[in-house]
Amino acid sequence: MKKSSYHSGTVMVIILLITLHIPFKNVHAQTEVDERAVINFDEGLGFFDPDSLFGLNIRFRMQNRAAMNTISGNNLAPESFEANVRRLRLRFDGFLGNTNFTYYLQLSFSRGDQDWDNSGFPGIVRDAMVFYTFNPNFYLGFGQGKLPGNRQRVISSGSQQFADRSAVNAIFNIDRDFGIMSYYSADNGGFTYRVKTSVSSGEGRNITRTDQGLAYTGRIELLPLGEFIKDGDFMEGDLFREKTPKISLGATISYNHRARRDAGQRGAFMPESQNITSWFADFLLKYNGWAFSAEYANRNIDNQKIFFVDNANLYSYTGWGINNQLSYVFPSNYELAFRYTLIEPGNTIKWFENKQEIYTLGINKYLQDHKNKLQLNISYQKNPGMHYAGGAKKFWNIMFQIETGI
Repeated sequence: MKKSSYHSGTVMVIILLITLHIPFKNVHAQTEVDERAVINFDEGLGFFDPDSLFGLNIRFRMQNRAAMNTISGNNLAPESFEANVRRLRLRFDGFLGNTNFTYYLQLSFSRGDQDWDNSGFPGIVRDAMVFYTFNPNFYLGFGQGKLPGNRQRVISSGSQQFADRSAVNAIFNIDRDFGIMSYYSADNGGFTYRVKTSVSSGEGRNITRTDQGLAYTGRIELLPLGEFIKDGDFMEGDLFREKTPKISLGATISYNHRARRDAGQRGAFMPESQNITSWFADFLLKYNGWAFSAEYANRNIDNQKIFFVDNANLYSYTGWGINNQLSYVFPSNYELAFRYTLIEPGNTIKWFENKQEIYTLGINKYLQDHKNKLQLNISYQKNPGMHYAGGAKKFWNIMFQIETGI
């Protein structure tokens, strides 16, 4: 190696090591509460140019999972197995020109994380957003990102206390979309509220064409007892052991005009467009290691139709569901969590879909908050068998997952 190259490389290493411990002033750490980019070198790998005209933070995370379903509630022999890299993501955050103009990019690399089966192509790009901050209370985002939907969907999959989100979320969530999003927050004597809105394409992520309809989403969050430690209202489990009780109330309504997919922004493409209305309401309480959360979701379609395509019935899942979670984090960072999920299909589809009732026990060990953890879930599911195509079914699911990242 030439001497000049050696010194140049040494200087770059020193600069990098220094920047890993220097947070930028007036730059907001991104959480699921605040959608803007992370420029905080306490997490991930970060660097910036000497003139502070460019900043970049790099992080990754992965979830390795193994699971098994039993034949029935009484016959514990395995019926099916799952073993895969559930999620593998690379994330870039930063700013350009000044710290009011930020960007956020997230890429996914596992097939199950790319919506390949529904869309027919690998959706590598999950998030691609740019933000402009007008003041500490108001900012706008433009691009592809999470809509302000139900709380559990907006909470990162890396901040869940179970290996995966609930079946209520899996069926009813409105996921990601491309559009313009606004975020406003204020505090009035310890009473915090947030208003989040979006106008988006309604077609979901990575869609190359649109139609004549758009999606309109609005969400409000109320925190009557003040803000949670480290934005803990968008992180499952009370890992930071709130010193005083904290409560958050949230509600969302979303109207997707002329939706072309069976779940609005997600799912298979339908023969005809539909107008889909989704409602969500959620409650969260945390105190001294205890956490309780509850969510309600509802999807409705006026004059819903059942289509017969390729010798199969094609329809949107309408109806409602509730999900409740109760947990306690021990001082040793072990956690016990319990989940109850109930899903009721709507009248139009009740002959094609079973009611679902799921009980789940979660045992977690947090090695470094949510970034590195071990998760074991044991679930018992009952499908009472309301439709003509099949009878009642009961079975167990056992799932183990390791999450790691920076």
